[in-house]
This record gives sequence, structure tokens and C-alpha cells, in this order.
Amino acid sequence: MREAIALSLTHLGLTSTNPSVGCVIVRDGVVVGRGVTALGGRPHAEPQAIAEAGELARGATAYVTLEPCSHYGRTPPCANTIVAAGLARVVIAVADPDERVSGRGLKILADAGIEVTIGVCHAEARRALAGYLTRQTKNRPHVTVKMAVSKDRMIGLAGRGQIAITGSSAREAVHRLRAASDAILVGVGTAIADDPELTVRLPGLEDRSPIRIVLDRRLELPLTSKLARTAREVPVIAVSQAGATGNGSLLESMGVEILETDNLSQLLKILAERGVSTLMVEGGARVVSSFLAAKLVDAIHLYTGPGEIGSSGIPAPFTARTVPHDFVHLRSETLDRDRLDIYELPFIG
Repeated sequence: MREAIALSLTHLGLTSTNPSVGCVIVRDGVVVGRGVTALGGRPHAEPQAIAEAGELARGATAYVTLEPCSHYGRTPPCANTIVAAGLARVVIAVADPDERVSGRGLKILADAGIEVTIGVCHAEARRALAGYLTRQTKNRPHVTVKMAVSKDRMIGLAGRGQIAITGSSAREAVHRLRAASDAILVGVGTAIADDPELTVRLPGLEDRSPIRIVLDRRLELPLTSKLARTAREVPVIAVSQAGATGNGSLLESMGVEILETDNLSQLLKILAERGVSTLMVEGGARVVSSFLAAKLVDAIHLYTGPGEIGSSGIPAPFTARTVPHDFVHLRSETLDRDRLDIYELPFIG
């Protein structure tokens, strides 16, 4: 199952509205087939693994990270494909909350006499499927806050815009997190002060840049900003209050989409309806605090650098010692001289 989970991670964020699922088929202790949801969402993992296994699939065991689908779409149900292939046993990590599938895939397999085991490596698979599961169960994307904090608990220097708090290894990790996200969000204050591009700039991953979202109530995003100037290359959404004018018409002429809502929950619902499953919040203290206050954060990636900024710094909304109490510390990593701590809300169900 861990191999199936690792397979699923290879296409994370590349399977459209479908989840990235991994499938490994084993016969007599030997892996005979592997599959992962294809780019764009089709074909699914199970038929690919079965095709690779061929006749060796008959009587074998399939390890699948998510309950096989049971509904007809552009392809036949994966549960039916498994039955037709003659598999003897299916081991599943996570049941599918999609009402078109939930329990139905398991029933198709059981009714065909296939032995079904569910819940193996459940926590690990849920993390791999976090975006899909959150969108299905909460009607919003899975939200990860990323924040870099100095040794003296600051996130920046007032009036200076962006300053380096962490080193190159930490910055590379941030770009990998961006590459695995469907969208990234900042406040207009950050967009003006730092003039970020918010794209993925790692060799070979440049085409993985997420949709870029700016909370911009009065549509103040400068026309000269990197975000505005690159809006036709990588989508940019400016989220404003109703009736705001500002730079709106000119931003639209540059390819920026204007979306009117001043409610974070409503914004996330709209994004989910568009197929956004994972959102990375890389905004300033005010934006991060707003998401936390609204109980809309699922995970926190907190980078701590070794340097100090001083009394002119912008205080962090929290540090490793003051992370909101409902978050559980998952793990720590050392990135050269920096430290990364990852926290998550406990999974329910």
C-alpha cells in the first residue's frame, strides 16, 4: 500500500478534478502491475495496473489508495473492471466519500466474491488524498498556510517588502509545495509590498505554477506588478468587494479575472466548484489570521530561519511555540540552517 501511495503522489495536482490514485497488483509476492491516475484524470489507476498485469491479474491482490469507482463516466466503473479481471482480493486505504461511489464500489467487489480489506495505511493515504477528500466532504479546497518566521518571531521588515528569512533549500521546498497546489493566495498588501510572481521556478516544474489569487477589496493591484503583467501566462484572480472599481477594468484588460466576494468561505466554495482541491495561503499576517479565525486552515508549514530582524519587524501571527492548539505536530525537517515544522488538523472519520 505504501508503494501505491507513493505512486499516487507522482501525479498530485495533475489529475484535474479527479483524485490522484495509486494501484499496485501483487501475485505470489511479486508486483505484476502498477498504475496511477493519468494526467488530466483519465484513465484511472486500476485499469492501467490491470492492463500491465495482464493474465497475471487473475487471482492476484490489488492495493488501491481509494475505493474503486462504481459509476459510469467517460470510462466504465473501476470496480467492474476489477471483477472482470478476476482479482481475488482488493486492499483499499480510504473509502470514497463521493455519493456516487461511497460504499457502492465495495459492494460490487464483495458481491462478486472478491475479498475486500479497507483501512490499510489509512492516515498516510488520507494525507495523499487530502485535497480531494476535503473538497468532497467540506465543499472547499484543502488549505495549507505557509509562513516563514525569523528567530525573533518576525515575518518581515516594515516598509522593506520581502526580505530573506530562510535559505535556498527552504525556498526550494516552498516551490515544491506550490507545484503540488492548485491555487496560491496572498493579500494585496503582500502583492504591493513584495511584488511576488507566485510561480514555480524549479527546473522541470515551471509548468506546474498554480492559479494565483489576490485578496484585493478595492482592486488596488498595481498594473505594473508581476502578477498583472503575467496574468495571461498563469491565471490571476483578484477578489474584491462588490462594486469595487479601482484598477478593475484595466486589470481585466491585462487578463486578470475579477471575482466579487468579501467572504472567505464563499470564495473557497467557488474555488471548489471550479475544481480547485488544494489552496496554499502564502499571505501576510492579516490574511493568515483571517483564515485561522474562520477555521479554514487544514495544515501549516512553518519555516523558521536562524537570523533576527529586530524591533522594526512585522510580528508573526504565531510561532512554533504558539501554533493554534487544535493543530497536531506532524514532523520536523532540517533544511540547511532552517527548520520546517508541519502541523495538521486531526483527521475525522
